[in-house]
Amino acid sequence: MAASLDGGWSWVIVLASFMAQLLAFGSPQAVGVLYPEWLSAFHESKGMTAWVGSMVSGVALIASPLCSACVDNFGARPVTIFSGVMVAGGLMLSAFAPNVSFLIFSYGIVVGMGCGLVYAATLTITCQYFDKRRGLALGIVTTGTSVGGFLYATAQNELIDLFGLDGCLLIIGALALNLMACAGPMRPLNLPGYYLKQKAALAHKDGPLYDKPAAIIIIDSSTMNGSAHKSPVKELLISMETGEPRAEPVCSQVVQVVKKRLRPHVDYLHTMAEYFQDRSFTAFCISIFLFSLGAFPPVLFMEDVAQSEGLIEHVALIPLVSIVAVATGMGKLVLGALVDVRWVSGLLLYALTVMGSGVALLLVPAWKSYVGLQVLSATLGFFSGNWSLTSYITTHIVGIERLSQAHGVLMCFGGFGIMLGPPVVGWFFDWTQSYDLAFYFSGSCVVLGGVVLFLAALPCWDREKKEKNMSAIDPDKQSTSDCDKVASVA
Repeated sequence: MAASLDGGWSWVIVLASFMAQLLAFGSPQAVGVLYPEWLSAFHESKGMTAWVGSMVSGVALIASPLCSACVDNFGARPVTIFSGVMVAGGLMLSAFAPNVSFLIFSYGIVVGMGCGLVYAATLTITCQYFDKRRGLALGIVTTGTSVGGFLYATAQNELIDLFGLDGCLLIIGALALNLMACAGPMRPLNLPGYYLKQKAALAHKDGPLYDKPAAIIIIDSSTMNGSAHKSPVKELLISMETGEPRAEPVCSQVVQVVKKRLRPHVDYLHTMAEYFQDRSFTAFCISIFLFSLGAFPPVLFMEDVAQSEGLIEHVALIPLVSIVAVATGMGKLVLGALVDVRWVSGLLLYALTVMGSGVALLLVPAWKSYVGLQVLSATLGFFSGNWSLTSYITTHIVGIERLSQAHGVLMCFGGFGIMLGPPVVGWFFDWTQSYDLAFYFSGSCVVLGGVVLFLAALPCWDREKKEKNMSAIDPDKQSTSDCDKVASVA
């Protein structure tokens, strides 16, 4: 297995995962182009229509624990094939949506679940095939979402002009069927859990697959002596008086079966509780929730901000969503390569990028020009490339063995933030008829998330922990060091 890590086939996995994320997340990342079309087509409020774009990304992340469990049990290849059917079917079904509520189901939930399966499968298989260059590999793979957002933003804009909104969604859905081809190279290094269980069951099966039941003989108790045969009631009374062992009641057997079935779920919850006892992991979950709550709405609303302020009349040839996508791709590559440097702390790097994103969001209401929005979109996109660091940081905190489960919990927090962010921003606009208050709220949430993670990642916490461990191991040495400190002060 060690020979397969960082080898030639590993980069084939990177290419296949890159294309899978491009095809799955291309349309959701460029949903800002579809948002004005849905507003004009269904005449709903901005807060209600924003649920479509927030659900597709929110469901993809909230369902990460379930998607990670599917990858662990069935493998990346079958999961990616099934996700291709879901993404393509959801996009094609959205072409026939009669209202926004139907879009929330078809585009938000169905496509979102498919994207969540792709995301879990591609990140898991990439982490399994890489060790030394894992950060760079994850940066390249997650860049697929940014490249897809850039290409799909322009493509959807042109397809809407040529074939209308319905034709655009049908063509994009047909392209998503190529996800099944991307699943081909995803050869597993180890057998998934489902196949291991089946193999173990067959290995321990000694007898024939079907045992003929024994014949049932009915004996008439009236023809036998009383000493040779006792009724069940008499046997129960005798066993209670003498203390002889007897068969377990049916209730006890049912309870044992239920406990056996629930034991994996109890162990899963116990493992999750262990994750949250780690200070870094808990702060990371809080930070990614606040970052998702505030940083995702600009991707959905940036085009509408420019049109509402009268800066442009229609979506530009290169939309702001495309600028965000290109900058995000560059950020993923740069940050993914930078985190592999020995002296760089992944948590501190992530915290700095989160705070930079918050500052960019706070400056959006102040720059009332299209060029200013382009600059801020590029800045926000570059710092949003920190998504490529999530798997790397999670692996560093919990280890590669628990990556899938812990990353699923982390993405669940991000999913709730993404799901709540756009509707909140839309309601702010419906209430004030301006995006200024909404962006101040978003920027403040993101800055707070960066500060929380930055404080939790400071090296002083680890230094205090080491000093406590040293004092517990060698109290004499600790008392000597205290005397030295007192002498130096004197």
